[in-house]
Amino acid sequence: DAYVALQTWKRHAIFSDPRNLTADWAGPDVCNYTGVFCAPLPSDPRVLAVAGVDLNHGDIAGYLPPELGLLADLALLHLNSNRFCGMLPGTLRRLGLLHELDLSNNRFVGPFPEVVLDMPALRFLDLRFNEFEGAVPSRLFDRPLDAIFLNHNRFRFEIPDNIGNSPVSVLVLSHNTFGGCLPASLANMSGTLNEILLINNGLESCLPPEIGRLRELTVLDVSHNQL
Repeated sequence: DAYVALQTWKRHAIFSDPRNLTADWAGPDVCNYTGVFCAPLPSDPRVLAVAGVDLNHGDIAGYLPPELGLLADLALLHLNSNRFCGMLPGTLRRLGLLHELDLSNNRFVGPFPEVVLDMPALRFLDLRFNEFEGAVPSRLFDRPLDAIFLNHNRFRFEIPDNIGNSPVSVLVLSHNTFGGCLPASLANMSGTLNEILLINNGLESCLPPEIGRLRELTVLDVSHNQL
């Protein structure tokens, strides 16, 4: 399945690979492909499975094909600083072990990719510097994520009251359009939140005094708003 997924990606969904990162993606031994990392299966340590794909800073142009959902053992998918475009395929919800998803600095478009909300193991989500737009679903903040980066997109919504349910330590929402004000429920994040960046978000009115309860907070940046 990993061979099918990676070969389909290379042959049909990658249009330009100026650094030739996928030049050696040939043959059945996918563990020797550049940017592909394998690890023993927990259920059978004698068997190696694709546990990570890291094509960061590859300047690769293309899109993510549905066949990537065949990488059932994938824990890390790092694709930052490329030219991947289009929308995320719904088949990515099959990645039940995916722990880190970094799609930053690409050309992805469309609404918030709700497929990421169906990844049970996801803890690190980085969608910054893309062209996503529209609302961010409130249930994002009910997910057990450690870090959320959504900055520099075209999201437009008001920060929901349930943001306080999120256990994140780092939350970066800068350079989107939110409006409204910060919910008092932020105080519920007092045990986990270390950094929150809300630069240039169109926030209005005052900051809730509950921010003073964020005992773990080291970085708070709400500059370039209408507070």
